[in-house]
Amino acid sequence: MGACSAICLIIVTLFFPPLGAWAVAGCGMDLLINVFLTILGYFPGIIHAFYLEYVYYDRREQAREGHYPPSRAPGIYSDKVQTGGQGYRQGYGTTAPPATAAAPVGGQPYEGQPYGNPPYGGQPQGNQGYGNQGYA
Repeated sequence: MGACSAICLIIVTLFFPPLGAWAVAGCGMDLLINVFLTILGYFPGIIHAFYLEYVYYDRREQAREGHYPPSRAPGIYSDKVQTGGQGYRQGYGTTAPPATAAAPVGGQPYEGQPYGNPPYGGQPQGNQGYGNQGYA
């Protein structure tokens, strides 16, 4: 299926380069650049679209093999193309471990917190200090 979709994408790109750029990069800066290049001349648009497709399929193959390039491809702004359609990954291109789920900001949910800050070693004394005031 991968080879068939790549061949169809090449055929579409030959007839209308911005459609091929949109297929791999989505709607963003790369598509806008390709539209301007196609308006300036048909061949600059084709060259840019084929460059996007080459980087996309090359990065996709590298990701399948477990090799991640250390830097971004020059002249490409789409993260989808840079990662080969694999989406953004924490630590992409590094040896950093993936991030774990962070604790909710502010600690416990509102229902589990006392109203106001307790004094030193005692029970909560009403609305004192910076306690959770019930604001969202």
